Parts: sequence; C-alpha cells; structure tokens
Amino acid sequence: MERAIELSKQSMAAGGGPFGAVIVQDGKIIGEGTNNVTPHNDPTAHAEVEAIRNACRALETFDLSGSAIFTSCEPCPMCLSAIWWARIGKIYFSNTKEDAADAGFDDAAIYCEISKKLNERTLPIEQLYCKTSSEVFRQWQSCEGKTAY
Repeated sequence: MERAIELSKQSMAAGGGPFGAVIVQDGKIIGEGTNNVTPHNDPTAHAEVEAIRNACRALETFDLSGSAIFTSCEPCPMCLSAIWWARIGKIYFSNTKEDAADAGFDDAAIYCEISKKLNERTLPIEQLYCKTSSEVFRQWQSCEGKTAY
C-alpha cells in the first residue's frame, strides 16, 4: 500500500490526480499505475486501469487471476468493473469513496445511476436494435478457436 501512496504523490507531481495503484502476484509487483487523466487527456486513465494495462502487457495476458490490487483509494465504478474483468482476486484500498468526494472526486452520482432502469437515467440511453447485430453473437458462439474471456 505504501507504494500505491507513493505513486499517488508522483502522479500529482506529474500533473495527474492523487491516485496510485499496484498489482501484486506471488509477492511480486506485476503492474503499477498512476492517474493520467489530465496528462494524457484520457478519462479512462485512472491509476487502477493503468496498473491493469501494465500488468497485462508485462504478463502477456488479459487474465490476472491470483493477483491483488493495492490502490490509494476505493475504486470508482469504472475501475471496479475493470478489476472484475481482469479477474483480480482481491482489492485493498486506503482512502474511501467518501474521502475522494471530500477531495472533489465524487462518484456517488455514477453509483446511483447504475442502479436505475435505463429510462430513468440522467444520461439518455436507448437501444437501437439492428437485426444483423444478433448475427454477430451467433457467429461468436459457433466460432472455433475463439479465446473466451
């Protein structure tokens, strides 16, 4: 956790947000990340996502099963989803989402929106059905040699 906190300080010094993350597997750091939203003009460049990207590149896999993530703050909804998709086995965090809100990083609205029905959300979301779209999933299901994830 101390390394994640150090990375959060480095992130601020480099013009990023106050967040850092470290992914560990078998007692070794396999990926680190800092918040690069503003330096890279990338709203997805949160520390956890950057650490996942770095760990996956280092191990040449998209599956980080058996690893743990240490992050300076409780993951936001996007990062939590990325952690799930990467199959990271455990999350350790220091600051809470309430601490983040007090510092100006409030994810409460996103958490609230996710639980609403689509037609009740603030951000308009609508299905545009295309009859050929289901064909793609049928092709995927019968595709030989696919890599399931």
